[in-house]
Amino acid sequence: MRKFILFLTLFFSLAASASKPLKIGVISDIHFLSKELTAEGDALAAYERATGRNIRDSHEVLDTVLLNFQKERTDILLISGDLTNHGERQSHLDLIEKLKTIQRNGTKVFVVPGNHDVNIPDSKAYTGEKPVPVKSISKEEFAEWYAPFGYGNALKRDDSSLSYIAGINENTWLLCFDTNRYAEYKTTSISGGRILPSTMDWALDILREAKAKNITVLGMMHHGLVEHMPYQSTFFAEYLIEEWEKNAGILADAGLKVMFTGHFHSNDISLFTSPSGNTIYDVETASLAIYPFAYRTMELIDGKLSIDTHFVTSVSGNPDLAAQSRSQLETVTRRVAKNRIKNLGVSFPVQTEDALVKLIVKMNLMHVRGDEAPDEEMKEAIREFAGLLGSEETDSDFQLDFPPADNRLVIDLTEKVF
Repeated sequence: MRKFILFLTLFFSLAASASKPLKIGVISDIHFLSKELTAEGDALAAYERATGRNIRDSHEVLDTVLLNFQKERTDILLISGDLTNHGERQSHLDLIEKLKTIQRNGTKVFVVPGNHDVNIPDSKAYTGEKPVPVKSISKEEFAEWYAPFGYGNALKRDDSSLSYIAGINENTWLLCFDTNRYAEYKTTSISGGRILPSTMDWALDILREAKAKNITVLGMMHHGLVEHMPYQSTFFAEYLIEEWEKNAGILADAGLKVMFTGHFHSNDISLFTSPSGNTIYDVETASLAIYPFAYRTMELIDGKLSIDTHFVTSVSGNPDLAAQSRSQLETVTRRVAKNRIKNLGVSFPVQTEDALVKLIVKMNLMHVRGDEAPDEEMKEAIREFAGLLGSEETDSDFQLDFPPADNRLVIDLTEKVF
C-alpha cells in the first residue's frame, strides 16, 4: 500500500509539473469602422463597392470571432495591425471597448499599429451623400489608449517607434515591431513599411537577453517580413518591409523563429533561411473585414507551436456570407487587375488582357484563403495566357504557393541557431 501511495504521489506531482499549453489567437486587419461613422446612403454604398466590404457583416464577424476566443479560453490574442478602417478616433474608441470585454473575460490582448491606424490625414465618416472628414489619433495617443493591450505593461518600449516587448509568461516573450511610416504621412497613409535601424538594434539587444535567459520569443508586426508568393517584392513591394531579406536574415540569426504579420489580406505562411542556415517563419493572417474572414488558433507547448486556421462562413445576419463576400472580392480584384494592367503602359490585345485578368482574379481568390494549388480551371487560364503571348510550353507543375502549409502547421521553436 505504501508503494502504491508513493506511486500515486509521484504520478500526480509529475502531471502537475507538466507544461501547460499556451493558447494563442491571432487576427489581423480588422479595419473596424464605428457604427457612429456610418449610415445608409450614397457615401457608405460607394465605400462598400470600392472595398468589397459590408460594414454590418464585418461587425458581426468580429463579434463572432471574439466570442469564439472566449469560449475556447484563449490565453492571449494577438492583433497584427490595421485595427481601424482608416484611423478614425471613434473607431479606435469603440474597438477598445470590445477588446476590454474579452480581456475582462480572461484573454490578454496585444496589439501593434498598422498603416491605417495612426496620424491618418484623411479619415472619414460615411453618413450621407459624401464622405465627411473626421479626426485621427497621434502616435502618443495610440500608446496611451492601447495601454491595456501591451503598451502599459511592456517590459521595455522602443524610443524610436511604437515597438515594445511584453512578457507572456515566465518562459515566453512577445516582441512587437512598429513598421509603419506615419511620421511621413501628408495627404493619406503610406502602404510601405520598414524597421528603423535604431529599432532593430533595440530588438537585437532583447533577443540576446532572451537567449541568455532561455526565453522563447514570438514576433509580431503589420508588414510582411518574408515573400509569400513569386515576385512579391517586385510587384507588391509595399506589402513587405524594406530590405526584407537582410532584415529577415538578421532576425533569424538572432534566434527569432516566428513573426505574425498581416497587411496583404491573405492567409499564408512562408519561411526564409539565412545564409548561416537559420530559419524564420512569417505567419500572415488574412483580413477579418473581407473574404475569407480568417482567424488562427495556436497552442505553444514544449517549444512546439501548433497552428490551426478557421474561416467565418456565415453570421446570423447573413447566412450566405462566404459566397457573397467571395463575389464582392472577385469584383474588386477584377477592377484592380484591369487598372494595374492599364498602368503598365503596355497595350495588350483585348483577348490577352481578358486572359490575364482572369488569371489574376483566380490566383488572388486562392491566395487569400491559403494552401493554394492550381486546379484545372487555373491551369487552363495559365495555358491560355501563355499561348496568347506566343509561348508553346507551360509548366504543368506551376506552383503559386511557397512552402510550408498555410493553414495547419507545427513549427519547432527549439531548433538550434547557428
